Amino acid sequence: MPMRKFFYFSSVLSLLAVALLSLFWPHALWLLCIIIPYIALGLYDLSTHHNILRNYPVLCHFRYMFEFVRPEIQQYFINTNQSGRPFNREVRSLIYQRAKQATDTLPFGTQQDITHSGYELAFHSLAPKEVSEINSRITVGGPECKQPYHASRLNISAMSFGALSPTAIETMNRGARLGNFAHNTGEGGLSPYHTKHGGDIIFQIGTGYFGVRTKDGHFDAEKFKEKSALDCVKMIEIKLSQGAKPSHGGILPGAKVNEEIAEFRGVEVGVDCISPPTHTAFSGPKGLLEFVQQCRELSGGKPIGFKLCIGLKHEFMAICKAMIKTGITPDFITVDGAEGGTGAAPLEFSNRLGVPIHEAIVFVDSCLIGTNLRDKIKIIASGKVATGFNMIMKLALGADMCNSARGMMFAVGCIQALRCNMNTCPTGVTTQNADRYHAIVPEEKCYHVKNFHDATIRSFLDLTGAMGLTSPEELTTQLIYRRLPNETMRRFSDIYNILEPGELLSRNIHPDYADDWMNASADHF
Repeated sequence: MPMRKFFYFSSVLSLLAVALLSLFWPHALWLLCIIIPYIALGLYDLSTHHNILRNYPVLCHFRYMFEFVRPEIQQYFINTNQSGRPFNREVRSLIYQRAKQATDTLPFGTQQDITHSGYELAFHSLAPKEVSEINSRITVGGPECKQPYHASRLNISAMSFGALSPTAIETMNRGARLGNFAHNTGEGGLSPYHTKHGGDIIFQIGTGYFGVRTKDGHFDAEKFKEKSALDCVKMIEIKLSQGAKPSHGGILPGAKVNEEIAEFRGVEVGVDCISPPTHTAFSGPKGLLEFVQQCRELSGGKPIGFKLCIGLKHEFMAICKAMIKTGITPDFITVDGAEGGTGAAPLEFSNRLGVPIHEAIVFVDSCLIGTNLRDKIKIIASGKVATGFNMIMKLALGADMCNSARGMMFAVGCIQALRCNMNTCPTGVTTQNADRYHAIVPEEKCYHVKNFHDATIRSFLDLTGAMGLTSPEELTTQLIYRRLPNETMRRFSDIYNILEPGELLSRNIHPDYADDWMNASADHF
């Protein structure tokens, strides 16, 4: 019998049954408290626009109930320690343990399939070295920088106030101050929650120029000069694109745009805040570098860099050509991988655009080496950095330091509920709902952020020493291996092509780079 007919039949039958039963037992009328809502819900379902509700009135609501709890069932009962995405249970547990200074050792051997294709590893040495804590820091600042910054090798990646709750921002900044590392503001601007506890700041300027914008949404040089002069601001990062949604611009869902954020950003309450895909303060490679120079002068000579997700490769090469032509170089370049992301992003942009972090680091490093610019510019890797070995791989591929976003979120209390874009984060990390974000106590959780940073740095240095090295500067692509489908292992140096110094300026350019270099222009992308 079709469910529609069953609903009608059961409704009529139940009403008749109650009517007859009440003749002998008046209390039976109380059954109408169940039957009437059942009928009302069924009649509503039959008139709704949902096909499945019209075909299966009342009963189909169980489907929606199961669908509502599906993510939790998937995470807690179906996923293995290795199968969760984007971060599996093993990695998340490691971060939680390190954040709480709990035991982070592994019992009974690895659960990884170390023989499967794509498995990455390093070889240890029989003469391990002790790596000094001095190597956990690096100085950022090129020839034109008047106020270089002695940075940690691991810092908090760009996450805006708005995307993250005020208590989450406070917690991260307080943790950064305790651990002596830096906190990137994200494109949402420099909020009071970023400066409340005095942690070092990397001030990011996005295409929306939030916090340093005119009334019509353009860059305001005077506001930038005022903000960049703050003692807590150690570096300035110009955001060109990001891994989660390259060439799209930031997205802050309207549900998160409360009065405070609307006033701070200069937008409407409750309306999706979408940044433009490109900057209005400049255009083209030369324009970017002129803007870098302008920001350098306005900030009093602080380190200036830019962040991007690599896409069309000739466009990054165009920036390199513009550096040669203008003589202007950034102090750092943050390379974001296509696998990155902490907030809202269109599915197709997140899944199908951009170069993965490992390939992107190698490409940027090679281009700077091939143009003899590498010694002037530091490379920051941003994309799925959660463990010491993640850092080892990034630095071996060419980075100088790393940023972590989701790792820091886990340290604050994130459980990967995947509700970052809906303002319903159950832990209060990615919501502007005060009832939810008050669950985060910055005075307590700030130590978790510091602990995670410190333990990851220690792991990174210990692994470096276990490989027989005395400094991270000795890490190269010859020291990291990947297992191939034929069950053999190859060094990264055999997989990725690294250019020789000055090779792009010569006549003998590697074929993998030659066409893009030829198509690159310093005047336009």
